[in-house]
Amino acid sequence: MAKGKGRILSIQSHVAYGYVGGKAAVFPLQCLGYDVDVVNTVNFSNHSGYGRFGGPRASADELNQIFSIMEQNELLRPDRLLTGYVPGAEATAAVTALAKKLREHNPELIYLLDPVLGDSGRLYVAPEVVPIYRDALPLATIITPNWFEVEVLTEVKMTDAASLRKALWTLHEKYRVPHVVISSIPLKSWLTDLLPAHLRPPTTSDVDYLACIASSQSDGVSSVHAKCFPCLPGYFSGVGDLFSALVLAHFDEANIEGQASGETPLSYAASQAVSKTHAILSLTHEAASALPEDERQATDEELDAREPMRKIKRMRGRELRLIQGQDIIRGTQPIDYKKLEPWAGFWTV
Repeated sequence: MAKGKGRILSIQSHVAYGYVGGKAAVFPLQCLGYDVDVVNTVNFSNHSGYGRFGGPRASADELNQIFSIMEQNELLRPDRLLTGYVPGAEATAAVTALAKKLREHNPELIYLLDPVLGDSGRLYVAPEVVPIYRDALPLATIITPNWFEVEVLTEVKMTDAASLRKALWTLHEKYRVPHVVISSIPLKSWLTDLLPAHLRPPTTSDVDYLACIASSQSDGVSSVHAKCFPCLPGYFSGVGDLFSALVLAHFDEANIEGQASGETPLSYAASQAVSKTHAILSLTHEAASALPEDERQATDEELDAREPMRKIKRMRGRELRLIQGQDIIRGTQPIDYKKLEPWAGFWTV
């Protein structure tokens, strides 16, 4: 009988239809050999991008009741912890308290904290949630914020080399996070100019690019890796949830099997996550492009407001093709490996 890779406790949102939050994370983790215990922080009909959605949000008391009974039954013994979207400050504090208890019980716990705060300059959560996340950062083994979440957590607006270094320094030194993955950062001119030549995308490309930056600190020394990858057109939900799950699944400091020369455990995990996530998005985009015309109409806020089903059909057609892409997740289907490369001189140039 094949031996499992361990047990993961996943605490994040749930939807009845589609693939965001835990629905985007749990199945990939199971495909990769992990047993996953699931605590839902919300139980919605579908993700909020549909416009119409509904369902209950778990309160701090309800979460604590689940945690307490699991502990009494000796069921709260994960090897790894994954936390994502949590509604409200009190519920976020309850999850943080559990993470602290698990860390005290098991100092070797691998905790990936995905600080779901917002994107594209807009907070998804109440402002009082932000300091709770900052207090939780020292508990984490890995964090996977997007560029906006990095700016919110560090209070550093990233606009040049100095501010990018300051943001990463703040996460490593002030908040004592050993492994940081900036999951996506738009490739604006300042970042393009900053990147070493071997990390820049083709200059002839008219496609927008994002960068993924991974930084691991050990004994005061930080190793930085990066990779640029092309944006796919259209709106996708659940991408960060899938990416974070894949980073956690592939991260293993004790086992370097499969790692190429120059890779660290974090850069390897991030490379696997970028590669598989991008392949799933490509599969999803291809499937959505083949749908009937009325299910792939372009975004038009005025028309969408007047005809809600117009937007709903579009969102429905762009749900992640996780089931169809399970061979991608398992690694049995060949895909383009987007390896994060060393960024030599990051801290000095």
